[in-house]
Amino acid sequence: MGSLAKRCIVTGGAGFIGSHLVDRLLGDGHVVLVIDDFSSGHRGNLQHHEGHPNLEVIEADIASAPLSQAFEGTDWVFHLAALADIVPSVEDPTAYHEANVAGTFRVLEAARHAGVRRFVYAASSSCYGIPDQYPTPEESPARPQYPYALTKWVGEQYVLHWAQLYGLAAVSLRFFNVYGPRSRTSGTYGAVFGVFLAQKLAGEPFTVVGDGTQTRDFTYVTDVTDACVCAAASDVQGKSMNVGSGNPQSVNRLVELLGGDVVHISKRPGEPDCTQADTRKIEALLGWKARVLFEEGVRIMVENIDYWREAPVWTPRTIEKATEAWFRSLG
Repeated sequence: MGSLAKRCIVTGGAGFIGSHLVDRLLGDGHVVLVIDDFSSGHRGNLQHHEGHPNLEVIEADIASAPLSQAFEGTDWVFHLAALADIVPSVEDPTAYHEANVAGTFRVLEAARHAGVRRFVYAASSSCYGIPDQYPTPEESPARPQYPYALTKWVGEQYVLHWAQLYGLAAVSLRFFNVYGPRSRTSGTYGAVFGVFLAQKLAGEPFTVVGDGTQTRDFTYVTDVTDACVCAAASDVQGKSMNVGSGNPQSVNRLVELLGGDVVHISKRPGEPDCTQADTRKIEALLGWKARVLFEEGVRIMVENIDYWREAPVWTPRTIEKATEAWFRSLG
């Protein structure tokens, strides 16, 4: 290992964002240990690194597996392992607490006792709920609308508290609407890109929520991994920072770029009409700024559309059934 190389742990490293982070770290010459239970991550996301001398993969659940030995001698920890999505968090909040809160606590403790030099936590912009201010700064009040958002925010509070109390050199990055190749294709109704790309492959209309004028701060995955590396390489600690493009795009614009027919479905409770990151803090502290234009990111997604060939194809009827708990609990 070269003098500038770091020994890194990526929890959830076989997942969407985690696997792209592994790409970046290995490309930079670092040594990487992935810890993933493969509940939502896929071995195929790391297949192109098979046999790489600087990569080790451990199948383990962070909420229950012994972690202490794995963390010894580690420089940077990137904690991305988590359960995601709204509907299953409403239906099974216990699982989300165990993975996202108890799991984060155990990773923090393993990092603290091992003397890890830097700790980067993947937080979520969903903690803002429906904010009062756009662009939304980090000082906005937390208003989580469902258990996923709540558990990610509580995990962040643990991270910031460990930085304050124990001096752990930790930062929290609040990701906004991350998209890119390898985003999840699970049977859970969730992120718009996975839904739309599977529909496009199947020749089905895009299921647009409401009138499609709602906007999202879509942030390309390599910009997000760049923010993670910038945070790890910095001396900033005990801070939460937004990671977003700051340039929200409407769902209608996404449909226009993808091309296809549209069917409209009911607007969902608990969702903001807009997400937009105020990124002045991360720009000032880390010198980071998103670089990938939305149109370029969508083009890359379409070029990689075969990844979603086995994904479920959602229809208005199956979406209505899948979101019953959402409407019942949040409506």
